[in-house]
Amino acid sequence: MPDILSFLEIVAGILLLFGGGELFVSGSVALSLLLGIPQIVIGLTVVSMGTSAPELFVSLLSTLQGGAAGDSIAVSNIVGSNIFNVMVVLGASAAITSLRVKSRLVRRDVPLLLAVSMATWGMASTGRLTWVAGLALLTALAINLVWEIRSAKEDQAEGADDLDADGAAPMPVALFKLAAGLALLVVGSQVLVKGAITAAQALGVSETVIGLTIVSAGTSMPELVTSLVAAYRGKADLAIGNVVGSNLLNQLVILGLCALVSGQDGLAVDPVMLSRDFPVMVLTTLACLPIFWSGGVINRLEGWLLLGGYGLYLIEQVLSSTAAPGADLFRLFVLVAVVPLVLVFLIWSSLRWKQQRKLA
Repeated sequence: MPDILSFLEIVAGILLLFGGGELFVSGSVALSLLLGIPQIVIGLTVVSMGTSAPELFVSLLSTLQGGAAGDSIAVSNIVGSNIFNVMVVLGASAAITSLRVKSRLVRRDVPLLLAVSMATWGMASTGRLTWVAGLALLTALAINLVWEIRSAKEDQAEGADDLDADGAAPMPVALFKLAAGLALLVVGSQVLVKGAITAAQALGVSETVIGLTIVSAGTSMPELVTSLVAAYRGKADLAIGNVVGSNLLNQLVILGLCALVSGQDGLAVDPVMLSRDFPVMVLTTLACLPIFWSGGVINRLEGWLLLGGYGLYLIEQVLSSTAAPGADLFRLFVLVAVVPLVLVFLIWSSLRWKQQRKLA
């Protein structure tokens, strides 16, 4: 049966992407440690680039295949992955242990991510991400890389104590891991995209919903595993930097490249995503500022709140795709009850932290 076969293809694709991402990240970290780069910079650049590789291959392949289905998978994969990274990856990491936040994340990286997310939403609001938008995103990437290299020199002394030999490996071994990981990523992305599109057609579900849920969760597995392991080992810099860096690269690199190669027509963006999923992506990024700022620590309660928020987001996806009669009532409950409670909690956390600072 086609639905069973497509399900097996999705599972096989996710497993291949998981293995490829693990090898790619391991090789990337080994090379970075040999070069003596601080962990926060590794997390924001090399590790985040490695863990974003599945999203890159899946979205780029979907774009090159062309058609409305390919565009839907490409865009929804990125938006869904960014939402998954903040709510699940960061939330699960904080649920394991409280994560201390570096001040540069609040001063530089999260505001930058918020600005890029809002700009991407704005450029997509016409219903298409054109090659001009792709060029703008890639230009912003080049500027950010120059900025990152310059700030890395300033962070060198600060992050020197963070370095260890956990990921150290000889150069040939590191290069082999990179090559093997790349090969698995290529094959895994092809299998996953084929299975996802077939499953959407067989189940009568839109490619957008499949991309926002199954595909985005599958391609985000490397981020989840990397951040969970980093949190367990007490490396909060890697855990948080991986999430923020991945979300930034997902938009600047992956959406930028997909829009650039999409041709004259550009990438088609589902109107439902513009009214629901892009705002959720921006709001989850915005929520990071008070969470990171209040005490400079993401505590376990905040981690569970993020996980609970993703659960509500999944329920909304299911209700919308099945046209369930209780969908409007659920949205009203979230808007009237859940959102105000979360806002009150964030304001209370920030005020309590400011009061503690005055008493200290």
